[in-house]
Amino acid sequence: MKKDIFINAIHNCELVRLTFLESSNNVKVRTCVPFDYGPSRHAKNKADRYHFWDIDSPNISHTLSLLPESVINIEPVTERFVPADYVKWTPSWYVSRDWGKYS
Repeated sequence: MKKDIFINAIHNCELVRLTFLESSNNVKVRTCVPFDYGPSRHAKNKADRYHFWDIDSPNISHTLSLLPESVINIEPVTERFVPADYVKWTPSWYVSRDWGKYS
């Protein structure tokens, strides 16, 4: 269910409200751009995970890559995003999408 909501949000360019458990066991709620679902290219653990851009992040880094067990809830919000505002590299997504040159 969560993964379906996430994938639909990718296809519809919709922001999501993410509720997740941090490594310190704190529950956080953030508004995020759903980027991709698949293995991490950087972590030692290559298990599939959710990849987000955290719009609400107070830190310099806005990327969130979360294993499914850390994700409590994903809700679509009515606000849409423009991929060009967030994708600043040549992407190689696991989930196919129609984002024009950002696909």
